[in-house]
Amino acid sequence: MAIEPGRTAGELDAGSGPEPTTRLSSVPRQTVRTANRAAEFVGQGPPTYDAEPTAWPPAAPGALDDLVPDTVVDGARYGVLTLRALSLRGDSARYRGEPRRDALLTARFGDGDDALLLVAVASGGRAAEGSHRAARDACAWLADAVGRSHPRLVEDIRRGRRGELRSGLHRLTDRSYGRLRGRAADLGLRPAEYTAAVRCLLLPADARCRTRVFFGVGAGGLFRLREGAWQDLDPAPREADGNVDPIVGRGSGPADRITVDLGIATPGTARVIDPALVPSEPFRFRASVARPGDVLLLCSAGLADPMRGEPALGDRLAERWTGQRPPGLAAFLADGQLRVKGYADDRTACAVWEA
Repeated sequence: MAIEPGRTAGELDAGSGPEPTTRLSSVPRQTVRTANRAAEFVGQGPPTYDAEPTAWPPAAPGALDDLVPDTVVDGARYGVLTLRALSLRGDSARYRGEPRRDALLTARFGDGDDALLLVAVASGGRAAEGSHRAARDACAWLADAVGRSHPRLVEDIRRGRRGELRSGLHRLTDRSYGRLRGRAADLGLRPAEYTAAVRCLLLPADARCRTRVFFGVGAGGLFRLREGAWQDLDPAPREADGNVDPIVGRGSGPADRITVDLGIATPGTARVIDPALVPSEPFRFRASVARPGDVLLLCSAGLADPMRGEPALGDRLAERWTGQRPPGLAAFLADGQLRVKGYADDRTACAVWEA
């Protein structure tokens, strides 16, 4: 607060003389300027599109629940785990006024040490109309099935039953994709026009259990930052007699013991989709044990592609995240917005710091 020369603070408080002048800073007015907050990028040059949103998607009265926000950020801390998650509309979609096709779902099932954390990341097809709805449906249906079975899933993870986990999660994913194809038929679409790539993490909240389970279908990435270096953990499809494990939406998962109660109609009671109409996609699964100091990164193709195609992006993130406390939500959002020329798709990611 500036006080007029010749007057005391008591005189001003008493109401004599002019009103006091309040300033936010003691820096002279002419030196206060807006800071240059240009968006960061890595690589050979700046991206083509603007760094900030340009146009909103069109809205229709009566269908406002179909609108998708440009950006979503979330976070949590449980035991030794700190999670940060985001989903960003891509530069291209921002410029064209298209909705974000990626979906992000974070959920906790159960309480205390018996709680199970789920992160689901999905990407709708680039050219398919309504693909953002398919991504949201895929996340929601998978989360519903996981939530129904979380006590047994937690027990299987604690006891290291990888075969049972893989078998059950494969069937869970298969049935969820079957529901997507049933919805496509209801909408008069081909199955390939209403589908999404989905990748999930299952994380037990119990600090004594360091097992982290990944499963999913379609493009994306799974990376681990350990001792300052990135490792690409994306699992190759398991081969059996030369064939990958398919996802066809007809309950065709592996025949070993199932530990997951899906809460979904059994095969033969739901709409049958001809497998010839369904694009072949392999099921991917990985269970690994984390170490203190690890950072596990699950992401859609919009971030996985530049992570693999532009080493400077991984180097910058490794520099910011190695040996550091987990960033706050705003800092994590800034990290996720590091731009790379030639990569303009939606980005959805979840990073998990291990204490």
